[in-house]
Amino acid sequence: MAFQISHFLSLFSLFFFCILEKSFAIETTWEQRHHLVQINSLLPSTSCSSSIKGTKRKASLEVVHKHGPCSQLNKAKILPTHSDILDLDKERVNYIHSKVTKNKQIDKKLDSGSANLPVKSGSLIGSGNYFVVVGLGTPKKDLSLIFDTGSDLTWTQCEPCARSCYKQQDPIFDPTKSTSYYNITCTSPDCTQLSSATGCATLTKSCIYGIQYGDQSFSVGYFSRERLTVTPTDVIDGFLFGCGQNNQGLFGGSAGLLGLGRHPISFVQQTSQKYHKTFSYCLPSTSSGVGHLTFGATSNRYVKYTPFSTVSQGNSFYGLDISGISVGGTKLPISSSIFSSGGAIIDSGTVITRLPPTAYASLRDSFKKGMTKYPTASGLSILDTCYDLSGTTTVSIPTISFFLGSGVTVEIAAPGILYVVSLKQVCLAFAPNGDDSDITIFGNVQQRTLEVVYDVGSGKIGFASNGCK
Repeated sequence: MAFQISHFLSLFSLFFFCILEKSFAIETTWEQRHHLVQINSLLPSTSCSSSIKGTKRKASLEVVHKHGPCSQLNKAKILPTHSDILDLDKERVNYIHSKVTKNKQIDKKLDSGSANLPVKSGSLIGSGNYFVVVGLGTPKKDLSLIFDTGSDLTWTQCEPCARSCYKQQDPIFDPTKSTSYYNITCTSPDCTQLSSATGCATLTKSCIYGIQYGDQSFSVGYFSRERLTVTPTDVIDGFLFGCGQNNQGLFGGSAGLLGLGRHPISFVQQTSQKYHKTFSYCLPSTSSGVGHLTFGATSNRYVKYTPFSTVSQGNSFYGLDISGISVGGTKLPISSSIFSSGGAIIDSGTVITRLPPTAYASLRDSFKKGMTKYPTASGLSILDTCYDLSGTTTVSIPTISFFLGSGVTVEIAAPGILYVVSLKQVCLAFAPNGDDSDITIFGNVQQRTLEVVYDVGSGKIGFASNGCK
């Protein structure tokens, strides 16, 4: 009898253990397939939240969204509509497609007295979302610059604004008040390597740059050298930059641009001896958060690296090798050739990720199957899959992951899956290209909260989750 009881207890324990194990497996599988999100966490706060991780690093700058409460660029709080933001994003994407896939140059006259200036930047600055503050000159003057991985030339507006300057929040930089500023001559090798140099000033024999963007914003001025202060302990002497005398466009109150592209004149290349062609950033989850832009090697041991693809050789952009996508833990039936036919890049200035239409249709349809319990809402601009989440406090959304070269999987954080117009209009934050042959663009919404590491010297890019904490 004792043996029977003991045997029964053993069988019961084994059965109970199996039930627990099965329940745990189901729970783990569910977590792998869904994000359970507090809906309020997707909305920006009215106050600014501080950065944690970036401030602990030596050569690190705070990254702020130009339309959020942390920004000083728009003190009047005159914010663009979501339609405006997405329309500007369309212009940027159209320009990138033109530049990368068709190798077109768009020449426009900036004014009646100037030569035509070829488009040399991979950027539409009007849609650049994030900026950092650096110091320029001696004594240094702090300037708010949009940072852009798709542009090379760093420039700022300069007094006396010989032609025109747009309105910016910071005082306009005056080179005559700096002891470390000097112009570059036309015969200097620095001038001849500048692909956007358009000629020489006839009286001063100084090197002139001219750069125009996809929305016809532009900057023209003197190509110069100056002291650039990244942090109180990191100073770069003789930094090449554009001192703009004729500037027009949608620059959002910033003083100019920090170019993080691949050309020799970019910040990355100019500081290669100091930072070894390596930088990283984390974009905050909402516009009320603060991220970081850090120069030099990362200490994050969880970063997974994949080689840059060769699609972007010869221009400013950084290429990605995308082989597939999963939704809700299930890999979509998309041939890798769909992505390789047009290639892919990562871009800090594009807002919404653009996918080949074939890939987007598969992602959208699979995402919809995981969102059937939520009422749909009307689309907005390029976003066609939207939901009314005003009646819920938490939302369960399917996970989305990208498969890259070298077996790297990048899971998109919940704030990178949804674009929140309002609680009544929360949209899937992806859009299709016009054709499968158009280049795929991995945009900044999908990069939110990721630490993205550009190891340009080693030819690789890395990703890790929770990069802003």
